[in-house]
Amino acid sequence: AEAQTERRIYTPAEQAAMQKRTGESAAQNRALEKELQRMQDSIDYVQAMRSLEKLDFVLEADQLVFKHGESAFVNSITNFVSLNGDQAVVQIAPFNGGGPNGIGGITLKGTASDIRIKTDRKGNTYFTMNVMGAALSASVTFTLSKGSNFASVTVDPTFSGNRITFYGRLLPTKHARTFEGRSL
Repeated sequence: AEAQTERRIYTPAEQAAMQKRTGESAAQNRALEKELQRMQDSIDYVQAMRSLEKLDFVLEADQLVFKHGESAFVNSITNFVSLNGDQAVVQIAPFNGGGPNGIGGITLKGTASDIRIKTDRKGNTYFTMNVMGAALSASVTFTLSKGSNFASVTVDPTFSGNRITFYGRLLPTKHARTFEGRSL
């Protein structure tokens, strides 16, 4: 037998009436939501910092900025920069389908070296590394804003001026939702 559940859904007018009766104001609700968001951001920041220190993270990008300032909003599942131990992956897929990686862009893999992390006086964290691979030689710089897991990553290729910046959320690898295409 299938179990059935039933619950009451209140209209906006009923919700407003209940708030008046309980003495809760919209301002109190907003303050509570703001505090909950601040707490979640704090948790996300701690997870991001730990994943940087463990060298096991992914930046899922939802925006790319190219060398001349052109910008594109992209799918974070297929646009990312990751590091697992000393193995780095940079994947750019701003188009749907095709491309060398089969998903609309390129996937570059390499070995990370000269990894450094520092935090400035304002609490922003900078994580830098050099990545060398068959199709990639670049300096990669992550900038993690204080109190959040929002970050930017600048990939500056050594042999060309085709710098690209990824903007998105820095997550532990186990929480990432990415799809890796074929690498060069």
